[in-house]
Amino acid sequence: MERLTQGFIDIAGWLFYLSLLMVLALAVPQTLFDPTSRDFLLLLGAVGIWRYSMGLTHFLRGLLFLYVVFPHYRRKARQLVEATALPHVCLLVTSFRIDALTTAMVYRSVIEEAIACGHPTSIVCSIVELSDELLVKRLWARYDPPARVKLHFVRIAGTGKRDGLANGFRAISRHLPTPDAVVVVVDGDSILKPGIIGRTVPYFRLFPRLGGLTTNEFCHVHGSYIMREWHRLRFAQRHLNMCSMALGKRVLTMTGRLSMFRAEVATDPGFIADVESDYLDHWRLGRFPFLTGDDKSSWYSLMRLGYDTFYVPDVAIDTIEHPPEKSFFKASRKLMFRWYGNNLRQNSRAMRLGPGRLGLFTSLVLFDQRVSMWTCLLGLAVALIASLKYSIAYLLIYLLWIGFTRLVLTLLLTVTGHPVGPAYPLLLYYNQIVGALVKIHVFFRLDQQSWTRQKTRLNRDLGGFQRWFNVWSSRSMTFSAASLFIATLLLVV
Repeated sequence: MERLTQGFIDIAGWLFYLSLLMVLALAVPQTLFDPTSRDFLLLLGAVGIWRYSMGLTHFLRGLLFLYVVFPHYRRKARQLVEATALPHVCLLVTSFRIDALTTAMVYRSVIEEAIACGHPTSIVCSIVELSDELLVKRLWARYDPPARVKLHFVRIAGTGKRDGLANGFRAISRHLPTPDAVVVVVDGDSILKPGIIGRTVPYFRLFPRLGGLTTNEFCHVHGSYIMREWHRLRFAQRHLNMCSMALGKRVLTMTGRLSMFRAEVATDPGFIADVESDYLDHWRLGRFPFLTGDDKSSWYSLMRLGYDTFYVPDVAIDTIEHPPEKSFFKASRKLMFRWYGNNLRQNSRAMRLGPGRLGLFTSLVLFDQRVSMWTCLLGLAVALIASLKYSIAYLLIYLLWIGFTRLVLTLLLTVTGHPVGPAYPLLLYYNQIVGALVKIHVFFRLDQQSWTRQKTRLNRDLGGFQRWFNVWSSRSMTFSAASLFIATLLLVV
């Protein structure tokens, strides 16, 4: 019944969206559809050549990896499984302030996978509350795993996920894992699907310079319809971008939901220090630690140490998403603030590693991350200025262009295997505009950080003048940059 209702909603949504496009097409000047007219529709895309070319490049690279390159890697990895012994696997699970039902589902999936995979396995639980330890022990007694599966607990003070990961890595290093061992980091709201270890671990033998990999993800969202669709859209986009970057073995993040590391990496003191106490020296804001973004810190550490990163698209986990607010706008803005902040804090220093370490395409993608906050606003800004200065027809033309291109982008996402809904075109544009505004805000306030689950913020205990200077210099630079952007567009238009 639920699927039938969802199907009816999707059909009604698509019909409504296509009707809006038809209304816009009737409202714009008819010369728009004349190829000989200077108002021809495709000319409007000239301002987006950079963005559309980058998107098309990611799409083509993603398809090449997903349907040509990766199947070749998968066949070679399966041959290695048959020819070599099974390495030791350490499953590090971190959980803090997660409801008991989700915690039970996560640890149940971890224990079941440890038993079924056939590898010598150690489960390391990095936890804060005694209730979580008691819950895990009850599950452990119920399953009664074989002797090759071990259970260890690491109690931490609840000072953050970074400390939980660092203490877990140190606990693993004290057990002196073998050189071919693999460390699997599982977040406290990530549910493993059966067979995930056996289908991922062989890639560490296939690629001798592989330092870490991550997998596909599907989400179960506790929230409104629009919040569920927004998360699903992000996971579909994530899948395509990950495939694109995996083509050059330069996946840009070791996602905190589930990542796997070579044991020699996870036990490296430098790597552990990067995850535990990462920081940034900013020319204006001074030195400040990273409260969030452990996934970006681990990726940067792998790049700095000279390792490759990889993505396994045919293996997936289920994540349980709890939006930080009931309001979609408030929740999405909070999550964007955290995600884009983590991205931009790592971006500048990652670019300094240079194309020699990162590769030319990865360097280009990092550069695009810095300029996209402005290029994403360019079309809307030009349309608004032109409509105010000349005719409202320019705004209608722009809206029709957006409606058509976002529909095409949505249909392209069907190749990912993720569900696609009628809200996606509007959400794509929402992410473009609101995401760009959030990026601009964050870019000039990189020291401002907060967790959405733990409700904690970074407190630097700055002196009165330094705090005042940081606040007002951030405001003045934001105002100056926005003014220069608008003034340039007014001059051009």
